[in-house]
Amino acid sequence: MTTRLQKGAVADPSRQAVEEAMRSEGLSPAGWSNQPGDTYGWHTHPYDKVVCCARGSIVFHTDGGGDLALEAGDRMELPAGTPHAATVGPDGVECLEAHLGR
Repeated sequence: MTTRLQKGAVADPSRQAVEEAMRSEGLSPAGWSNQPGDTYGWHTHPYDKVVCCARGSIVFHTDGGGDLALEAGDRMELPAGTPHAATVGPDGVECLEAHLGR
């Protein structure tokens, strides 16, 4: 699996529509949100995950893959073990994410 960003993957970026789209793929999404300018330091996860942005924006900084900017309706797949950090946009962010069963 490689890191993949799909712009406009969900036509209706409302939280409910994003959650329904993820559930239709057999995923079990959980939501999270952050305030404008919040940051996540560099880290990894032991699992593949998918993140869908429902509101606002966030930039994921990846080691070797550059910056990936997610806005409402965008979807990112991130492989297990990928070093990444993140910076929340000026309007905050609300996302749903799930572990991929690969």
